[in-house]
Amino acid sequence: MSQAIRRVAVFCGSSPGIDPTWSRRSYDVGRGLAERGIGLVYGAGGYGLMREVSQGALDAGGEVLGVIPRSMVEREWGRSDLTELHIVDTMHERKAMMAELADAFLCLPGGLGTLEEIIEVWSWRHIGFNDDPVGFLDVEGFWTPLLDALGGLVDAGFVRREVLDDVVVADDLDEALAGLAARRGAAIADKLPSGGS
Repeated sequence: MSQAIRRVAVFCGSSPGIDPTWSRRSYDVGRGLAERGIGLVYGAGGYGLMREVSQGALDAGGEVLGVIPRSMVEREWGRSDLTELHIVDTMHERKAMMAELADAFLCLPGGLGTLEEIIEVWSWRHIGFNDDPVGFLDVEGFWTPLLDALGGLVDAGFVRREVLDDVVVADDLDEALAGLAARRGAAIADKLPSGGS
């Protein structure tokens, strides 16, 4: 049985990337969450796609909660005009707090940090450390090569097919939110036999 999603943690790039579409779609995601009454949790970045998603939510009057390490604030990488700004000491604390504040996770285009964040919460879900659902907004197929490659882990016997099938992959926000809501409160770890991943 699905449960309502109050806040979504969005992981995305701190740079805009080469395609202007990614910036526009990130802005639209932030605005779309706010228009649906869903709060945004993000890494409090002030540049790139992180800026766009937060600006979209703020422009629509939405709740925006940012979590950022102190060292990034000192380098002036963040923004302070948010509903709530949480300053922490480490990246580990940042990710833990974002997970605590959010009901679901959505990944937009980004780089290594973005990828590390979404893979970590996805792995937490499938071993039962967190039952919040995980999704990729596959903007113009950005994540398709990665998701296809992860199928190789299934073929090699390191990841169960159920784990890969549990992640939401969508190319628009409504589809992504519907998939996340359908998986909310249904921990994948409960569905897996013991042993292995």
